[in-house]
Amino acid sequence: MKMGFITSLLDGWSYEEMMDEVARIGIQCVEVACWPKGKAERKYGGVTHIEIDRVLEDDEYARHILDYAKEKGVDICALAYYPNNLDPDPERRKVFNEHLVNTIHVAAKLGVPKVTTFIGRVTNKTFEENLEMLPEVWNPILEVAEQEGILVCIENCPMLFDATNWPGGQNIMTSPANWERVFEVLPSKNLGLALDPSHFVWQMIDCGEAIRAFKDRIYHVHLKDIKFKPEELARRGVMAYPLDIMDPKIPGYGDVNWSDFISQLTMVGYNGDCCLEIEDRFFEDSREHLVQSIELAKRYMDQFII
Repeated sequence: MKMGFITSLLDGWSYEEMMDEVARIGIQCVEVACWPKGKAERKYGGVTHIEIDRVLEDDEYARHILDYAKEKGVDICALAYYPNNLDPDPERRKVFNEHLVNTIHVAAKLGVPKVTTFIGRVTNKTFEENLEMLPEVWNPILEVAEQEGILVCIENCPMLFDATNWPGGQNIMTSPANWERVFEVLPSKNLGLALDPSHFVWQMIDCGEAIRAFKDRIYHVHLKDIKFKPEELARRGVMAYPLDIMDPKIPGYGDVNWSDFISQLTMVGYNGDCCLEIEDRFFEDSREHLVQSIELAKRYMDQFII
């Protein structure tokens, strides 16, 4: 396995600054944030370390991206762009889908094997209604991925945080039961999972069983933790906004059983990239603390990632 890092934590850092820092820390690979340049619509979204449109138009810029990564000894393992690809506004959805397709083209141009994203969801429609929308939206995207030889990896985050995401969240690929239905509708082998165990803690899903059942569809792994708050669950119930009953933490500061998680991955033969995903508010008061959060998370996970 390779120890990686998703770069969306380092908002406002240049590509070169980001690469310099992860190389110093000893990160082996990066899942590089590739949102269009502009104002972020949400935290950890809207971060741009590689400009997709510029890579398509400027071969010199594309060479610089690759040359700088090679100089620093850091592989680019994936390009990251996580919008709601089923956004209920047709114009917004079109913009999101087009940028995702361009990100797939850029991954092929740069020789990067994977693009990470969300399937999306129309929040106020049922799961079944969203399933019916998938072929029209996703078949054209997956045709491009197949033509370019790129894996599209869907994270299992429900994207359900507050009243604006209620009741269904913005991503339907949240559980093994849902994965099964989505893969039936979208059978392309270029579609797989970016598995994040933290989302299973508060959903009370058996992560080991999910790994065993979908071992052939795990194309990418995120290393993020959460601290579950059972006293808040007891007070608020299962209908609470998720951030009311848990806090995202760096690996080792929460409730994910990391030795079991990595052990389960090794038992099914996963030998791919494992990217630290840092969303811990405790460390967000300064640039120095952001760097410290990466260092601490890597130090903890070094005992498991081999």
